[in-house]
Amino acid sequence: MARNARQFKILELIKDKPIETQEELATELIDAGFAVTQATVSRDIKELGLVKISDKGRQRYVKEVGHTKHFSSNIENIYRNAVLSITSAQNLVVIRTVPGGASTVGMNIDRLESGNVLGCVAGDDTVLVVTKTSELADEIASQLKEML
Repeated sequence: MARNARQFKILELIKDKPIETQEELATELIDAGFAVTQATVSRDIKELGLVKISDKGRQRYVKEVGHTKHFSSNIENIYRNAVLSITSAQNLVVIRTVPGGASTVGMNIDRLESGNVLGCVAGDDTVLVVTKTSELADEIASQLKEML
């Protein structure tokens, strides 16, 4: 579980700020409460398919474009290991995750680009998905459960 939570955090960090070096990424992870070494960070970067690009005169890590299949496989595994429960109530779906997992689970729901999802909000260990109707909430919850 620690690896998955750490990789969730890495994806969140590179999305939120320009991370230039493995050392900078390791420092951010340590500040977030993860015990990491440079070797661990290097392995995570490879597993997630991250590469450096030039952005406004600085380097930063992003997801490698040609690495989609491996990346998708890792995200699916992270999703399966992070989601603890999925419950629908009226037009809402509540997803409970391991600590630190909600952001990436919410990002994946956003990427589904379902016209039936009005939006989602992610905290640390909970994602709230808002759907158009109660029936659609049940349908979305079922689809998300199937992905487990």
